[in-house]
Amino acid sequence: MKNKIVLIPLIILILSLNLFAQPPVVNKGKSPFVQVVKDIRESVVNITVKYEMKYGGFNSQLPFNDDFFKFFFPDPYGNREQQSRKSVAMGSGFIFKRNNKDVYILTNNHVVERGKEGEIIVTLADKAKYKAEIVGLDSETDLAVIKIEVENNENTVIAPLGDSDEMEIADWVMAIGNPFGQLGLERTVTVGVISATGRANLKFGKDSPIYQDYIQTDAAINPGNSGGPLVNLHGEVIGVNAAITSTSGGNVGIGFAIPANIAKKVSHDLIEHGEVRRAYMGILPQDITAEIQASFDLDKIKGVLVAKVEENTSAKKAGLKRGDVIIQFDGKEIPNMAKFRLIVANSEIDKNLPIIVIRDKKEKSLLIKLTERPDKIADDKNKIKEDKSDDIGLEIDNLNSEFARRYKVDEKSGVIITRIYQNSPAAESGLSVGDIIIEVNRKSIHDVDDFNKFTKNNQYDSLLLYVKIKSGAYLYVPIKLK
Repeated sequence: MKNKIVLIPLIILILSLNLFAQPPVVNKGKSPFVQVVKDIRESVVNITVKYEMKYGGFNSQLPFNDDFFKFFFPDPYGNREQQSRKSVAMGSGFIFKRNNKDVYILTNNHVVERGKEGEIIVTLADKAKYKAEIVGLDSETDLAVIKIEVENNENTVIAPLGDSDEMEIADWVMAIGNPFGQLGLERTVTVGVISATGRANLKFGKDSPIYQDYIQTDAAINPGNSGGPLVNLHGEVIGVNAAITSTSGGNVGIGFAIPANIAKKVSHDLIEHGEVRRAYMGILPQDITAEIQASFDLDKIKGVLVAKVEENTSAKKAGLKRGDVIIQFDGKEIPNMAKFRLIVANSEIDKNLPIIVIRDKKEKSLLIKLTERPDKIADDKNKIKEDKSDDIGLEIDNLNSEFARRYKVDEKSGVIITRIYQNSPAAESGLSVGDIIIEVNRKSIHDVDDFNKFTKNNQYDSLLLYVKIKSGAYLYVPIKLK
């Protein structure tokens, strides 16, 4: 009898553990996901991008298409003429806003960026197809907004954006998207939990987003799901599915979504301005390590260390100093550098914001007024004027600038390209933002002043630049100016 008494509580415990391991249910054994899916599933759209991929024809694109330059720049493809082939990319998106006939769709930048040279087709839940236009792209978060125009009587389901900051690890979520688009598996629903939050410093190829604060989930995400919504039990989108980590190319239970609170800021700016306006502070931040914690006698490993304060910046004017540890910014706790950069970038511009630092083992409060990020504003010292007819057509900055640090430049001298104007000699040369110019006409350059000295006064008909491109390769790039 004694053994039976011990066994009964054990059986109850096992049964209760098994019960709690199951997904939540509502009346009549129905999952609460059922109603959420009914409310939001038809907001998800299928996105098809058709474009031409060009290859070969290296020599034909050179500004100096003559035998001399062909000798130094041989065609790696063995083709004298550039060729192309038709390509198709597929992904997901969801309707998050409608204004009369204009329907706005949120998706990933990597899903639709090739639509700039091609065509974007959106298929709604009722199979209606529309040609879409790009409203704005943001590679730095991997988000994009596209737009279609529908008839007044076309019904569209709008997915509301929720508060991603309220989500916690182990909360239930659903991913909805179009995996393996060529198989016709539209609006597939998968269920899981939030596995982690605040994931950053992840590498998804050479063009990984700069600003990362991913929600990690084990809800199945596969190729084609990119751009689809990650939804909570209230039917709110709390993330935009963006990437997976996998050894096989398919789902292994590690997927990543961009938080909805980031998407709110980015989508608003893309619709209102066509680009994302980000704030700039003017420091070189550094993560707090155990060694730094001990050296600075900090209570916790949190915040960011100010490694350098740039001259003539908001940080300098606010009184920040090298060696300060920023633990709070605009009322938000700072856990690490990735979160700090995101908070600063999304902060209001030209408004006094409170900041708390630890200086000499004591907390100190400051006020800082942020400016717009330097690569988005005019800097007469570091750029060539766009309105000159003989302009090269690019803007540059020094290698010790914040812009260069974001590209993790390791060159000791030269200048980095921060902008290239359309239909300019620089654009025709194939140069890209982030490329580093090391020499001009076989002469080494140290900074912006050197570059301007060798290119000013319209003294050359052409330039020969020695450049380190973003892939790490070194090339001579000729630019014909006249």
